[in-house]
Amino acid sequence: MDIGKDTLLWMYERMRLIRQFEERLHEDFAAGKIPGFVHLYAGEEAVAVGACANLRIDDFITSTHRGHGHCIAKGVAIREMMAEIYGKSDGACKGKGGSMHIADVDKGMLGANGIVGGGPPLACGAGLSAKSRGTDQVTLCFFGDGASNQGTTAEAQNLAGIWKLPIVFICENNRYAETTSTDYSVSGRDIAARARGFGMPSVAVDGQDVFSIYEAVREAVARARRGDGPSFIEAQTYRYFGHFEGDTIKYRTKDEEAYFRGRDCIQRFRDAVLEQGLVTEPGLAEIDARTANIIEDAAIFAQQSPLPEPETTLGDVYVSYPAAQLWPFREPALAGR
Repeated sequence: MDIGKDTLLWMYERMRLIRQFEERLHEDFAAGKIPGFVHLYAGEEAVAVGACANLRIDDFITSTHRGHGHCIAKGVAIREMMAEIYGKSDGACKGKGGSMHIADVDKGMLGANGIVGGGPPLACGAGLSAKSRGTDQVTLCFFGDGASNQGTTAEAQNLAGIWKLPIVFICENNRYAETTSTDYSVSGRDIAARARGFGMPSVAVDGQDVFSIYEAVREAVARARRGDGPSFIEAQTYRYFGHFEGDTIKYRTKDEEAYFRGRDCIQRFRDAVLEQGLVTEPGLAEIDARTANIIEDAAIFAQQSPLPEPETTLGDVYVSYPAAQLWPFREPALAGR
């Protein structure tokens, strides 16, 4: 396994943080402590972590409505994330965005997105920016199987192919677009094959195996940094909880859920690294305890953070530019004047 110990420990820590973060939200939402909608990422940790393990701090990601895992994998502060989901002023977006709109541009996290298929066009903007500025920055574009059927996603892939943008499109195929199975909604069933029509290499991988994701994304990121254009990865994964908190999940069977939980990405990671002697059981246990403390601290921080002041409601809605930066207005000349 060609992955250093530090990276292995980082992978485990990030996956545990995501799992514990989501399980805490599951509990707190049920207790009535969290406002708004919450879409949990538990079960899909290997995709975000395996992918983002290949990135630098100055690289970018675009996300989805199920974006907590992407945020944590890219390094967004856990405390600020928790406070944002609680709708508090110390949140990553001052409590005004909530679960579906967490962003941290300084960390390259360009925002979770409540619009299905809303991320791919933004990824093209980030990719075009990097190419225009002559940097080797890469953008990972996460989206789901539902968004694979959106026109914005196809248009973005076409643009990325035409302009050879440094983007890695990652379809998190968790088998359900809200409550609709891919068996019903995806024609041809092979989402990865669609990208080949746009002239980019594509592959479908086991999204429950962090090492498979890591290797596939590593190759795609290297290709993007060389200037060879975009790639497409279909990560075949599964979400443990419903589409949203409160979902009755009547559209799938308990046997199906048990099958995928039996292929849990965190447990498979533990089994692999322990069997090969790459890390120790006490080392993993120490991470378990540390991440649990981080999540508990974040929850307390969020609960104690104040609500946004009413007078700040209209702030941060639009970007304000100094007048000198605006393009000067010229009234068009009229004939006969």
